[in-house]
Amino acid sequence: MLLAAGVIAGGEVAAEPATLKGKLVPGSLVYGQVAPGSRLWLNDAPVRVDHGGRFALGFGRDARSTHTLRVEGPDGVMTLQTIELSSRAYNVQRIEGVPSRTVTPSKEHLARIRAEAQQVREARAVVSDREDFAGPYIWPARGRITGVYGSQRVYNGEPRRPHYGVDIAAPRGAPVVAPAAGTVTLAEPDLFYSGGTVILDHGYGVNSTFLHMDAVEVKVGQAVVQGERIGKVGSTGRSTGPHLDWRMNWYDERVDPVSVAPPLVDGHTPERDHLSQAGD
Repeated sequence: MLLAAGVIAGGEVAAEPATLKGKLVPGSLVYGQVAPGSRLWLNDAPVRVDHGGRFALGFGRDARSTHTLRVEGPDGVMTLQTIELSSRAYNVQRIEGVPSRTVTPSKEHLARIRAEAQQVREARAVVSDREDFAGPYIWPARGRITGVYGSQRVYNGEPRRPHYGVDIAAPRGAPVVAPAAGTVTLAEPDLFYSGGTVILDHGYGVNSTFLHMDAVEVKVGQAVVQGERIGKVGSTGRSTGPHLDWRMNWYDERVDPVSVAPPLVDGHTPERDHLSQAGD
């Protein structure tokens, strides 16, 4: 039996049989709940659901406005729900003084870049049953926000790909901690673009990436708890000053960490993290 449900639109949501929590805009990581034992599809692609019926959905920077969520309940009844994303505008950020070799790499560097990109893809392809994906999250570093998700980057006057993370300016050597518990799937001290880089798997397709670190203090396969130190803030790779670039993915979709982090205070991370669920 296939039943049609209502439209899930704009902001916070409470609709049966699936409930969603979080801002419904491009770039958001949204959490959901269905009856335990249900199966779920987003736009015909299967979505993993944990034993308690929880799941995550990620919408990329340029996601289309309308999506279909299909839920098969434990009773076998299939329900369709339409998700409508609100529009989102992005800034242009111009950055000067970037090392020219990282803006226009040589042929020799391109081979290295391709190999490192494959390493990152493999690390992000790890999908575990960890239930830390559902948060709550804390900020991985303290400081002023100097770069935001989705902004078009122009390096030394040359347009490049959009920025897919949030930049936190902090002193070199300041601690970087795990925003949520996870397992380390990548720990590299010197990647070409991102310098000291760590990827943490939080489970069910959700992972965090930390870039430009001066020191990487964890190893692949290591399990860390929320707040545990994983490295130090730096300015390695394509960077013009000490900061942490925090990125998040839901499978292949690059999502905005701000969508799950505690609220900013006057453009800074809070002095004390107030642990809260996404969308609170």
